[in-house]
Amino acid sequence: MQSPSQLGAARTNDTSGLSSAEASAKLAEFGPNLFRDHQQQALLLQFLARFKNPLVILLLVASAISAFTGEITNFLIISVMVLFSVTLDFVQEHRAGKAAESLRHSVSVKARVLRDGKPVDVPVTAVVPGDVALLSAGDMVPADGLLIEACDLFVKQALLTGETYPIEKHPGELPADATDLQDASNAVFMGTTVISGSAKMRVIKTGTATAIGAIADSLTSKPPATAFEVGTHRFGLLIMRLTVLLVLFVLLVNAYLGKPWLESFLFAVALAVGLTPELLPMVVSVTLSRGAMHMAEKRVIVKRLAAIQNLGSMDVLCTDKTGTLTEAKIKLEQHVDPQGQPSERVLELAYLNSFFETGLKSPLDEAILAHENIDVSAWQKIDEVPFDFERRRVSVLLDKGNGRLLVVKGASEEIITLCTRYEQQGSDEQVPLDPASRARIHEQHNALEREGFRVLGIAWR
Repeated sequence: MQSPSQLGAARTNDTSGLSSAEASAKLAEFGPNLFRDHQQQALLLQFLARFKNPLVILLLVASAISAFTGEITNFLIISVMVLFSVTLDFVQEHRAGKAAESLRHSVSVKARVLRDGKPVDVPVTAVVPGDVALLSAGDMVPADGLLIEACDLFVKQALLTGETYPIEKHPGELPADATDLQDASNAVFMGTTVISGSAKMRVIKTGTATAIGAIADSLTSKPPATAFEVGTHRFGLLIMRLTVLLVLFVLLVNAYLGKPWLESFLFAVALAVGLTPELLPMVVSVTLSRGAMHMAEKRVIVKRLAAIQNLGSMDVLCTDKTGTLTEAKIKLEQHVDPQGQPSERVLELAYLNSFFETGLKSPLDEAILAHENIDVSAWQKIDEVPFDFERRRVSVLLDKGNGRLLVVKGASEEIITLCTRYEQQGSDEQVPLDPASRARIHEQHNALEREGFRVLGIAWR
């Protein structure tokens, strides 16, 4: 993955974009803007690879010996069970892989770029380094690049950094202390989403050369054997060793006792067939396939059957929180005054601020508006100072006919530093915000955060 400083070294002077001929030449040079498709083995080779299991090999050897000694019934039964088990395993995983592949190709994303000086929509796969792409709210960034122009641009980079809140982006030189993607304020990255604003960017990296491309490329490599697969392989080798040793032991003992060689050999073969768990591969495949079918009913595609057993044997599952274990939805739980008591006044002010705020509503605004419906028909908005990540607050100026009200909502610690007084519930008295009161409110704020709440401050003037 390239560092922000490497990405920032490219020039962004030319804003007219590429010509169609230049774009075609660069597409031939750099290839399509997609992640590397690894060449898969032929289906026959994938099917034959399923026979590498030691237990399957042992069963096939036992069935071959049975056929050689005239035990055709044993040969047919063992062969059918092995073939059924391997086929079931192969078909289930092949179908899952096809389903995942169809999902990947079901979405056709386009990007708006400048070609021959005019904006045109092209498939994301046709975007090449040097293209000038146009971004607006709701767009997905088609490649890694540098900003040429930007107007109130906020980008959600959760796909790369895990940070759920949008980051403001603007053109210009990269800070000298920038070391990771989060610090690259003049760059946008493939797969991230434009939340608000508009911008013009020059494409620098495409395909696997992008930040997300490097991650995707590592995910397509062959995964290591699971604990279940390792355990099954070891068990197969154990059964194979025991069978071979016991067969040799029986042959040696019978030879020492002077028994006929043919009779001793047939007895050893019968012992080998009896020791081999013929039904085990089929039972494993049927059980895991049944689990995969249940998962499919819940819209979960299982590409490797052994993953079901791994999931069931977990003691501790470590995962990211927002959007993984949770729904990434915020709910308003409390609206309290500086004394920590429930306050309808606080809810009303927060509702007015969120209701009259223009632009894309944040999850916090949506939670406030969904908590309770308050009549705001008597209010009229006069002006607004929108939210930005430097002020960390949004201010709305309202008029009710008998006076104007400025309502400010933002980060709690930021709001407290701006205030000089606070309201006492049940009265119109405003108490000076002295150091003792500030300390008490800070402690209340910290206590709420320790319980896992995200705290907003509300103020008015």
